[in-house]
Amino acid sequence: MAFIPASAVPSPRVPSGEITRSWYERVLGWPVAGGPPDRLLTGIRFDALELPADAGAALLARLAGAATGPVAVEGRRMWFLVAPGCAEELDGLLDWLEWGGVALDLTALGAGGGITAPVPPGERPRGAAVWLRPPELGCEASLPALPGPGQDTCPGQRACGPDLVRLVAAAATECHRARLRRRTPQPLAFS
Repeated sequence: MAFIPASAVPSPRVPSGEITRSWYERVLGWPVAGGPPDRLLTGIRFDALELPADAGAALLARLAGAATGPVAVEGRRMWFLVAPGCAEELDGLLDWLEWGGVALDLTALGAGGGITAPVPPGERPRGAAVWLRPPELGCEASLPALPGPGQDTCPGQRACGPDLVRLVAAAATECHRARLRRRTPQPLAFS
């Protein structure tokens, strides 16, 4: 029988759920609810706007170059992270923007909610939630939020996410457009 040195034996693999949970809790300081799959709790460090992935992709294209805060996708759903407490403002904002009563498939997740924890940046398991714009340590300070009186910019910050009103207005528009595209029959292509 041949001798196999200890260095040739691979170390035990850490389950990906433990890696994910560790990254969120230790690196970002975000609370995680056990799974599987692990869930990031909303309403504590951030809330999330949830919308169809096709509308979210159009929203990202519309806001190209603008800081939106972290954005994640899983299957046909996309999440834009916003400041904690913003979920409570969504219905009022949609009414104020004259989108109230329109079926947009745009929701907000706040206190007591959660999103599937995307795998940490750099990992790409098939079918898992992933970051399109990954979070950075301390990103909560520049998440989209309602500006205070007389505040429409972020003085002293290198980048500022759009205020919540602008983000929700653009998201509502893209959700409506995506809904219309899905309902409109595509013309037949003739060769």
